[in-house]
Amino acid sequence: MSNWLVIGFGGREYVMAETLAKTNDRHVFVAPGNPMMNKLKNVETINIGEIDFVKLAEFVIKNKVVCTVVGPEKPLSLGIVDYFAARNLKIFGPSKAAAKLESSKSFAKNIMKKAGVPTARYQEFTDTRKAIHYINSKSLPIVIKANGLAGGKGVVVAKTQIQADEAAKSLLSSKNQSAILVEDYLDGEEFSLFVMANGNDFITMPVSQDHKRLLNNDEGPNTGGMGAYSPVPQVSQDLKNQAIEDVIKPVLNQMNKDNKKFTGFLYAGLIMTKSGTKVIEFNVRMGDPETQVVLPQMQSDLGEVILKLLNNEPVDVKWQTKDYYLGAVVASKGYPLKPIDSQKLPKIINNSDLLVSYAGVSYDDDNKDFISSGGRIMMLTVKSSSLSTAQQKVNSYLENNINENYVYRNDIGQKGINYLNKK
Repeated sequence: MSNWLVIGFGGREYVMAETLAKTNDRHVFVAPGNPMMNKLKNVETINIGEIDFVKLAEFVIKNKVVCTVVGPEKPLSLGIVDYFAARNLKIFGPSKAAAKLESSKSFAKNIMKKAGVPTARYQEFTDTRKAIHYINSKSLPIVIKANGLAGGKGVVVAKTQIQADEAAKSLLSSKNQSAILVEDYLDGEEFSLFVMANGNDFITMPVSQDHKRLLNNDEGPNTGGMGAYSPVPQVSQDLKNQAIEDVIKPVLNQMNKDNKKFTGFLYAGLIMTKSGTKVIEFNVRMGDPETQVVLPQMQSDLGEVILKLLNNEPVDVKWQTKDYYLGAVVASKGYPLKPIDSQKLPKIINNSDLLVSYAGVSYDDDNKDFISSGGRIMMLTVKSSSLSTAQQKVNSYLENNINENYVYRNDIGQKGINYLNKK
C-alpha cells in the first residue's frame, strides 16, 4: 500500500483524494480535509493545517508518502513546494516564484506581455484617488481586480460608476491587498482550460465552464463558483488547440526563460471575444468547482500520471468522450457575505448516477451529526450523454433534497444547452 497526501479541505480536494484512491493499493491522506472525506474508501484525514509546512513535511517523512498534491492556492503562494523540494520530498505544484502567476495579477500580466499572449488592457494602482480618477475616464462596464489572492472573490465587474468606485475603495482597503488592476471589460463567453505541466511538458484536460455568480442568469455577487460542466460543446477542438498554441505553450515557455519553471496544475481562464480568445486570468491549481466535473472524466490513473510527469517520462492519458458532467454547488444561505453555519446537512440519496463532493462540513460532537461549516457545502454532479438531461437530473436532486437553509443555481450548463439547441 503506497501513501499519498492531498493538501486542502474543500470539494476540489475531496475529488482529488477520491480519484487518487481509486487504485486499491493506494492510501490517501488529506490535510486537513473535512470529516466527510473519511467516508471515502482508502481516504483518511489528518489534523494538520495546509500552511503548517513543518508538520506536513514531518508527516510525509514518517509515513513514507510517495507524493504530495496541493489543492489550494495559499500554501503554493507561501512556498510549500520549495520547502518540500529542499527536503527531497516529491510534490506536485509550482514553486513560490512560479505561483506568482496567480498570487500577483501584475506579474501574470507581465509574463503575458513578454510571451505575446492576448489579454485585456489594464492599469495598476496603489492609490484609491488615482484609481477612481482613471476609472472615471473609462467606459463602462469595467473590471476591478485585486492584485493578490482573494479566495476567488477579488474581481468586480462594475456596470456603474458607483460600483466601480466602491470596488476600488474596498479592495485597496483590504488587509492583504496593496494594489489593484483596472482592466478593460472583455465581452464574450468564458471557459476554463487546465493542463498538468512540468516545464514545457504538459497534459491537456477537458475544457469546462464555471458559473461564478450566486444567482441564475449570472446575477448576484461573485462567488468562488456555483457550478460547472464539461466538456463545453461551444468550445470546438480547433478552438481548444488554438488556445494551447496561443496561451499555454507561450506562457510555459516564458516561465522557463525567466527561470520560473512551472510544475503542477495550470488554469487558464479564457474568453471568446470577437477579436479572438483572450486570457482573463491564470490560477496555479485546479479550480473549484471545475475539478468536480473534470477529474471524473480521467480514465487513466491520476497518481501514475503525476509521477510520470514529475519524472519527465512520456505519459498517455485517456479521457472519457461519451458523456457530459454537470454539477451544481449547494451553499449556505447568506453566502458569500455571511453564510449561516451549523445547519443540518441535506440528506442525499445514494444513486449510481450521482457524484456528491463535500466541502464546508464539520462534525457536531453534541448531536453526533455532520453540519454545515462555511460557504459552499457540497456539490451534486451527474453525467449523461445529453447536457440538458444532466441539468434536469441535477435540478431534480436539488429540488427534492435541498431545503431553504441552502442556496443553489438551477441554470448550470444553460449556455451549452442553448448552443446545442441552435445547432
